Amino acid sequence: MAGVSTVPLLLPTTRVLSWRDVAIDLGGHPALRGVDAEVHAGRLLAVIGANGSGKSTLLAVAAGLVSPHRGTVDRRPGIRIALVPQSTPLAPHLPLSVRDIVMMGTWGRLGAWRPSRRADRDLVHEAIATVGLSDLARRPVGTLSGGQRQRVLLAQALVQRADLVLLDEPMAGLDSRSREIIAATIDRLTATGSGVVAVTHDVAEFTAVDDVLELQDGRVLRRS
Repeated sequence: MAGVSTVPLLLPTTRVLSWRDVAIDLGGHPALRGVDAEVHAGRLLAVIGANGSGKSTLLAVAAGLVSPHRGTVDRRPGIRIALVPQSTPLAPHLPLSVRDIVMMGTWGRLGAWRPSRRADRDLVHEAIATVGLSDLARRPVGTLSGGQRQRVLLAQALVQRADLVLLDEPMAGLDSRSREIIAATIDRLTATGSGVVAVTHDVAEFTAVDDVLELQDGRVLRRS
């Protein structure tokens, strides 16, 4: 993947995040109950379970969007985190292009709306190519299909060069072409040292899964 570094961000098996005895109540309902788990650099952790089992809440805790009522979330100091939601509402009249949205992934290094550098523009170009959207780089994101929008968000995560990438059902409702591209891009992320957590209903959607965490009613039912 020219333009996107293939040098591992962290050494393989480096722990980038851990949940320790994490418990959360949402609206009086226990969403997570004493969850213990870890994420390692260069590995894909698939989180499975029925609807309402706590999968998305676990991602929100990892991203720092929700604080546990009990337990701790330990993140490796200085790690960069990218969260790719299951869907993002984009109005058809939104004036931002595919390239604009992907370029936002550089803001953590450059600051918002500052002039981009040549290296960052190259990185954005290659990330868009990686997710198969080069022909649509100037297209307003609000006019794209659901699968294309999901690929835009994944390209944005690529240019962030995140140590931890959190994906909430990245394949849900997408066409086969988008699923193939997303699975291949996740392989690239782990190959370059990112730890990836993907909430899914079907582990077979991915070409390579290193670890599986199954939740049931907010508890860990199985690890493998």
